Amino acid sequence: MIFIIDNRQQGNKKPSNQPKDLVNDLVRFPQVRLIGPDGEQLGLMTSREAQFKANSYDMDLLCVAPTANPPVCKILNYGKYRFEQQKKAKEAKKNQKVIEVKEIQLTPQIGTHDLETKARATLKFLSEGNKVKVGVRFRGRQMTHIDVGEETMNKFIETIGDAAVIEKPAAMDGRWLITILAPKRK
Repeated sequence: MIFIIDNRQQGNKKPSNQPKDLVNDLVRFPQVRLIGPDGEQLGLMTSREAQFKANSYDMDLLCVAPTANPPVCKILNYGKYRFEQQKKAKEAKKNQKVIEVKEIQLTPQIGTHDLETKARATLKFLSEGNKVKVGVRFRGRQMTHIDVGEETMNKFIETIGDAAVIEKPAAMDGRWLITILAPKRK
């Protein structure tokens, strides 16, 4: 006879099909305040009585405020409730705008045409509603002439004009002079 010993850790995860809310038999409080399916107050009662009341309506018992004193439970159709919650979450996710931070890299001795090209790209990013992180990179001996990089940064910001607001002023971060630009509010 061979015995197989499984030493793997069993996680304390709930199966995914179990509800996250306190529903029906999961409501175990000595006393709850019950709200009926039409929103009327049915008073204080034990959770068992509340469950019987929900069964009489052929609906579910959901604990909507477990931290209240006493906890508040409502009689409703739990499947419909979950569907409405998922629908609201999907709608909220659809309506939110994700702001990305785009990055533009410059050098202290950048040419005028290159600077204008990068400024056009920055204006495009700002018009899309994204923030732009502008960095001037210093190599080797360029670190002794940070003022040249600051002039380049100021010229770049001047080229962009009124399309952006300086969210974070230029500051050194290692070998980089970095500033963050945000689109102007409409």
